[in-house]
Amino acid sequence: MKTLPQLEWRPPATGAEDAALHDEWLVTNGLGGYASGTVGLCNTRKYHGLFVPSLADFGRTVMLARMDDAVVVGDRSIDLSGSEHPGGELQLPALRYLRSFKLNGLVPEWRLEVAGVELLKRIVFVHNESTVYVVYTHVSGLAVKLKLRPYPCFRPHDLAPHDDLVRHAVHLEEHGVAIALHERAPQLKLKLVSACAQPFTALTERSQKLLYRIEVERGLPATEVLTSPGYFECEVKPGETVAFCASLHNWGALERRPEEVVQWELERETKLIERAQKTCVDAVSTRLALSADQFIIAPKHRPTDAAWANATGQDLRSLIAGYHWFTDWGRDTMISFEGLTLCTGRTREAAAILRTFQHHVRDGLVPNYFPEGEQQGVYHTADATLWYFHAVEQYLKHTGDLALLRDLWPTLVDVITKHLEGTRFGIGVDPRDGLLKQGQGGYQLTWMDAKVDDWVVTPRRGKAVELSALWFNALKLMETWAPTTGADAAFFAQHAERTRTSFNARFWNEAAGCLFDVVDGEGGGDDASIRPNQVFSISLSHPVLDKARWPAVLSVVRRELLTPFGLRTLSPRAPDFKATYFGDLRSRDAAYHQGTVWPWLMGHYVDALLKSSNDTGEARQTLAGLVEHLQHAGLGSISEIFDATAPYAPRGCASQAWSVAETLRVWLKVAALEGVG
Repeated sequence: MKTLPQLEWRPPATGAEDAALHDEWLVTNGLGGYASGTVGLCNTRKYHGLFVPSLADFGRTVMLARMDDAVVVGDRSIDLSGSEHPGGELQLPALRYLRSFKLNGLVPEWRLEVAGVELLKRIVFVHNESTVYVVYTHVSGLAVKLKLRPYPCFRPHDLAPHDDLVRHAVHLEEHGVAIALHERAPQLKLKLVSACAQPFTALTERSQKLLYRIEVERGLPATEVLTSPGYFECEVKPGETVAFCASLHNWGALERRPEEVVQWELERETKLIERAQKTCVDAVSTRLALSADQFIIAPKHRPTDAAWANATGQDLRSLIAGYHWFTDWGRDTMISFEGLTLCTGRTREAAAILRTFQHHVRDGLVPNYFPEGEQQGVYHTADATLWYFHAVEQYLKHTGDLALLRDLWPTLVDVITKHLEGTRFGIGVDPRDGLLKQGQGGYQLTWMDAKVDDWVVTPRRGKAVELSALWFNALKLMETWAPTTGADAAFFAQHAERTRTSFNARFWNEAAGCLFDVVDGEGGGDDASIRPNQVFSISLSHPVLDKARWPAVLSVVRRELLTPFGLRTLSPRAPDFKATYFGDLRSRDAAYHQGTVWPWLMGHYVDALLKSSNDTGEARQTLAGLVEHLQHAGLGSISEIFDATAPYAPRGCASQAWSVAETLRVWLKVAALEGVG
């Protein structure tokens, strides 16, 4: 049996307090729900909470924002939970008592020594359920009391925090406490699993005004007042384990033995590692394979999808693009697809993802994303659909499942046809040269999609370099697959050759020794900005760029864009370059693709490197920074973005699907070339 990886948190010699507030843990339930916070047990985001399930009408919703836990020794109550308040007041008692923090697999564990008593605190979000367990084990010392005060609320997690002054409808029941938080939401059930009789005391308390420092940094509303309906209290003796539970299910979900809940989760994670053992060859890949699990979901909060899956006998699967605020995005899903599912031995989930998104293709387009709490996707994307071909290709390489290809074939043909004819948002092939164009006022259609109000920061309207690279790749794949389905390969081959010829004639920028980012742009001009999008002309399975030009492109990308954590989105020499991603929404979106570093791009950069030469040493070195980053920010995971200049501070989501997926994929690719495993 595989041993689960252990990630020990090591506070720096100086700045331990900042690190404890910056480094985050995350547990998920496979349905889109999560619980999350910081090592220091102090919420720093509006998204942090002990219980954030995904609800059909609302999406992810903070239903238990925090829980204050304290150890009672005699008449002395010793707080463990932290909080920050306006005016600079910070209470972080956990650091005083913290002896260690680690991720045991994915399970966060705090070892705390309080008044001579050692406690082990663990958090498990039960897989495929909306149930969370906070488990306390008395390791050594005298018997003590635990006092646990929950703060329920009802706030869709994207909404601004606010003062919750509403009295909750609290029902004391034989099993525990049931709280009605919203007329269209299930009751929140709370329980203390212990031998204590009548552990709940109904004594309402209002919190001080809480401050979430990361929301302050992001220029967003950042304060909140919460109301607690009461507290749980019980005595815990040496060797005993008790648990606080929250659930949206029936009371049986809260009746399990806490030790078993923890053990079941550890066994589930062990099985995930065993499934991935053919490819996961070391501690890095094993850790990333576990992180991958947090993004794979069954989107049962979309009843229309669930009904379709039940009626057709299909599995329902998708990928969360990033925690905390992203839902499932078509582009992110297809780019993350191989790393998260195929590299981890999860081929059944992979097939289900392809079928789920096939079900949502409209007018030849894969959805851009599914809005929080809604049933239908939105479609303003020019590249997500082309990445779908890439995902199908990787699935076939790993599985050889031609039956699925035949099922998908009519949809794939329809996509090609719609792109040749032209579809929504000005997306279509220019009949004059076979290159893919896109653009419609007010829409951001490529992956560089920042928008503030009516301002599209990087519209890239015209013929963006990666779109024609992806289009060529899709045509070549269709040419390859056509004989399997009885279709005419020559049709796809002719279109592909026309695209290749035009691409190499139009995109080469002789003056810069690399590729234009956009040709035939708005106003008819070409955009010579040095961006990472040109890498895809080399990295994809069917590279559209003439091989003789690969070294020049890679040299420019290495010199202008490469950092220890990914590729910059714009050369520092450009007048619009932004070094940091910081401040209010407008400031951040102005920097999002104007210099900010994206780790996922490192995957295709490494692919291009390995095509250009077999120097695995250089490839491995480019990944070293991301491997070290697993110890920081979203612990055991990889952040969405980084600042464009040293010290390359991590920003955005603390845990991003394609950052994890692409790092895992190319880490394994390098290991395979080196004969490791």
